[in-house]
Amino acid sequence: MPDNAELVVLNGRVLTMDPGQPVAQAVALAAGRVQAVGSDAEIRALAGPATRRIDAGGASVLPGFIESHLHLFMGGTELAHLQLLGVSGAPALGRAIQDYAAANPDRPVIVGQGCDYAILGRPLIRQDLDAILPDRPVILLAADHHTAWANTCALEAAGILRGRTLSPGNEIVMGADGLATGELREFEAKAPVLALAGEARAMAGIATGEEPVPAPTPDDIQADCDAMARGLAHCARHGLTTLINMDGNLHTLNVLDALRRQGRLTARVRVPFHYRPHRTPADLAIASDMAAAWNDDWLSSGFVKLFMDGVIDSTTAVRLDDYPGQPGYKGAEALHSPERFAEICIEADRRGLQIAVHAIGDGAVRRVLDGYEAAQKANGRRDARHRIEHIEMIDRADVPQLAALGVTASVQPCHVPGGQDFPLQETLNVIGRDRWPDAYLCRSLAEAGAHLAFGSDWPVADPNPLRCIQTAVTRPVYEGAQDQRVSLHQALAAYTIGGAHAEHTDDRKGMLKPGYLGDLVVLSGDIEAVAPDEIGGLSVALTVCGGRVVWDAAEMA
Repeated sequence: MPDNAELVVLNGRVLTMDPGQPVAQAVALAAGRVQAVGSDAEIRALAGPATRRIDAGGASVLPGFIESHLHLFMGGTELAHLQLLGVSGAPALGRAIQDYAAANPDRPVIVGQGCDYAILGRPLIRQDLDAILPDRPVILLAADHHTAWANTCALEAAGILRGRTLSPGNEIVMGADGLATGELREFEAKAPVLALAGEARAMAGIATGEEPVPAPTPDDIQADCDAMARGLAHCARHGLTTLINMDGNLHTLNVLDALRRQGRLTARVRVPFHYRPHRTPADLAIASDMAAAWNDDWLSSGFVKLFMDGVIDSTTAVRLDDYPGQPGYKGAEALHSPERFAEICIEADRRGLQIAVHAIGDGAVRRVLDGYEAAQKANGRRDARHRIEHIEMIDRADVPQLAALGVTASVQPCHVPGGQDFPLQETLNVIGRDRWPDAYLCRSLAEAGAHLAFGSDWPVADPNPLRCIQTAVTRPVYEGAQDQRVSLHQALAAYTIGGAHAEHTDDRKGMLKPGYLGDLVVLSGDIEAVAPDEIGGLSVALTVCGGRVVWDAAEMA
């Protein structure tokens, strides 16, 4: 490292997340890494004439936040969509759609984000949207992105008004008249309408995991770079310096690499091989190739992402018991049989790949745990750190197995009903009162010894980690259930060193420690001094990634 620091942060409350030196006043960065952590006097001594000096003003200084579960390409693209989070009732919905349509006359499809399942007090049907905008295609996506509602114009243009055969787990809901009602469940059902919007490349990584067809032109790649850059800028302003993408393909990596060459890559990004149900275990060779080709501290792969089920609100999450009021119905068909999933896990684990599985219902979680156990028995125990994403329901009997297998609990406190932007109902009713003690666990998982990694699932939820941390420490306690709030330090750890542990980078990331990567954030205040219910009111004053300032609120004022 150079003798003089390139950037120093002084006069801060530095929470290093390093147990050997938990608190300090100042930090020095050089050559993209942490040069020193210590007192103001110690760090000032490292500054030279060219050193950039930042006065934290007594505010918290932390390692850069690690967002452990998001969809960057989708998020960047959807920033331009109609935002419906918090919109309720027919008049408000009508105004929102008509105003957006008038302001965007050239958009081929009106795409809305964050639509509540009960936005009209009941599920939407196509006629509701026809009454608002009958002559332009409209599709509204639920916040969880697993369900959408389209008008007749969109369904006709996409060729699915009369239905279409889809793979298990996907459904175009049909009415008694033989026509689609407008409700589209899961990605394959939505894809024909979203393709009309010209955003198929942004959706390919999650919908199929395949490469875009036709092959992107140079203009396409530049357009995708711009969309991804919007997403990166949005993340930088919230202090996110590492992004674990939960969908992807080679195109996603190629776009990010183009941004790196253009000097516009402002965060470290990890992209999986997305294994959809049409794949075979032999296709995991592609994942191995991606892991070998992309393996540095800025762009990497090395893991396999799968879906096991859907979501609670649409009753597509796979449960061990019946959904309330639906005798014999335990959710949509799981996307992988126990035998096939075990085969996938054994082969991925044999190749040294990490596995991350979307599992929301307790039935899906158990199937994932059984697959991980099968891999461990077949290949021997290793420090795999396989992950389960979401875990919104879990049978309490399965919690010890999750911890014993060393599974990372990748959870999103911002998804908790009543905790942030999502209402208590109808989600808790769909779960059923007798299962509230098994829903949205966090503290119980930590107390059992599971490693926590926090994220937002953006664009499903707000990627702001400060709001998510507030939710984690103040979330409601459901009647008859244990208190699942965690401490502030636990929440900060899950966004820093916990996230680094989950991606096998805790030897160089997640702490402010000499030699570690130069990723840090300066907040607008002292996170330890504000009331817990005011944490989300703080903001990020400065974001530094690899020693480079990628967000400076003062410059944006």
